[in-house]
Amino acid sequence: MIRHEEATKKATASIHQIKEEVDRNHWRLQYHVAAPAYWINDPNGFSFYNGEYHLFYQHHPYSAVWGPMHWGHVKSKDLTTWEHLPVALAPSEEYDKDGCFSGSAIEKDGKLYLMYTGHIWTGANHDTDLEQVQCLAVSDDGVNFKKLANNPVIGAAPDGDIHPNHIRDPKVWKHGDEYYCVIGNKTKDEIGQVLLYRSSDLLEWEFVNVAAKGEGNFGFMWECPDLFSLDGCDVLVMSPQGMEPDHHLYHNLHQSGYVTGQLDYETGKLDHGSFELLDYGFDFYAPQTTIDDQGRRVMIAWMAMWESEMPEQEFNWAGAMILPRQLFIQDGKIISKPMPEVESLRNEITAFENVLIDGKKVLDGVSGDCLELDVTFDAKEASMFGLKVRVNKKQGEETVVQYDVEEGFLTLDRNRAGKGLDGIRKAPVELKNHELHLRIFIDKSSIEVFINGGEKVMTSRLYPGQASTGIEFFAEGTALIKSLKKWSLRKSIGEELVHSSATV
Repeated sequence: MIRHEEATKKATASIHQIKEEVDRNHWRLQYHVAAPAYWINDPNGFSFYNGEYHLFYQHHPYSAVWGPMHWGHVKSKDLTTWEHLPVALAPSEEYDKDGCFSGSAIEKDGKLYLMYTGHIWTGANHDTDLEQVQCLAVSDDGVNFKKLANNPVIGAAPDGDIHPNHIRDPKVWKHGDEYYCVIGNKTKDEIGQVLLYRSSDLLEWEFVNVAAKGEGNFGFMWECPDLFSLDGCDVLVMSPQGMEPDHHLYHNLHQSGYVTGQLDYETGKLDHGSFELLDYGFDFYAPQTTIDDQGRRVMIAWMAMWESEMPEQEFNWAGAMILPRQLFIQDGKIISKPMPEVESLRNEITAFENVLIDGKKVLDGVSGDCLELDVTFDAKEASMFGLKVRVNKKQGEETVVQYDVEEGFLTLDRNRAGKGLDGIRKAPVELKNHELHLRIFIDKSSIEVFINGGEKVMTSRLYPGQASTGIEFFAEGTALIKSLKKWSLRKSIGEELVHSSATV
């Protein structure tokens, strides 16, 4: 255990040395979670413990590129203002010497348990030469964690058509008197699937069944599964790798979405419907949910994508999290909305009503790089309408959110968004009474577009110049801005690393 404590101390000290320099970067996000420095990816251990939200994340605390995985850590009382905590997990034992991979958290007997994948490379080929087992660490205070002496708690893969090496990302929950976890896996023939395990004490686990398996264009590996009940449905969230593009769908390297159905806890089989995306933008992966003391199902995800260019790496950081979103079931599908607590970040308001757009329109006081927009359009006679954000005419920079009335698609276009990234993503959207409602969150290097009350969402990283702060509305034909509210948003991320026995 001393070895692990030393490893977390060293990792925390590494971050501390450079975080002030990182925080000065002009792309540094103001109200989205990112590590104080260096690389992050999947959210882990998202949980509500002792009256606070705890969020852990995959973290390489020594460089801005992916490396041996640690668990970084932040906490919040309101899902909006976050406090950095020391690194929670570091590779230190034989079973996790090459990485503490993704996992989840659960409270038991007043203690917070982290269940994670211990990772070992066994050769040079990172697709075939690896071993993965499931492990536990425990904390009395939610900050300092000790790995259990009897790790791993789930060792070799069970018999059957189950790939023995790619078995990772346990998500644990309690149902009745028993604990359950789902684990990402694939068949020996490269078909994504999810395994279900059961335990009475978190320590001894039995394999129950393959809960769900892909058919058709459903990927070769299902990562980061999460299974929960929401509004009478059982929901399986997962991140399939290897889905092929299909018209406007699946153009990111990997996808993230869900199926709904009913889990038979006795047989371990999930009877489910078709796959739906959780986000139609560029940068959304590995979502994980928790339930809080108000009974709300809250989701967080990595706001990036594997193998995407990350211009912020030049400034010694990479990756961030989306705004936490509350999930609901509506007409059999998930809708996701920003948590209402985000409204506490609002500063002064600028508002307009019934503004006609015939060509282009710029409105006084509507600009910026850290803001929230709430806008309702009436399509009127327009064939196309929308808005451009992060606009700089001199530099030729703009990010375009555009609705095509005839096609029925909302397009997010970042071909001129700034450094590094380009491309277009589309989401099928129906007007409501000829109207389109958008709630848009812009941060220094990101955009999140919530469409028609969260029926769909589009998320992207952007890397424009500092002077790219303009906002412009447009229409082909005549459209109406029925209502517009704009708030600047205050910074809520970036507190000092909390000192504890795990810091130096």
